[in-house]
Amino acid sequence: MAEPSLPALRAVMVDSRTGRIGRVMGSEGPYVQLRPLNGGRERDVPPDHLRSPTPAEEMRAKVAVANGRWGR
Repeated sequence: MAEPSLPALRAVMVDSRTGRIGRVMGSEGPYVQLRPLNGGRERDVPPDHLRSPTPAEEMRAKVAVANGRWGR
């Protein structure tokens, strides 16, 4: 079985197990570290459970972060 390639640092990805969107911060052992777009703790995600977000998912996540900054 081929090993999945790791996404680029700072790439926006989705953890397919939970549907959470985050930014790739690096890797630790067999896991990719994904941090929520609005900050917070990184979580370890197996590379085979990562996928690129749809344009709508990415936009929704970025709007939620922006609204949080402005108190909406």
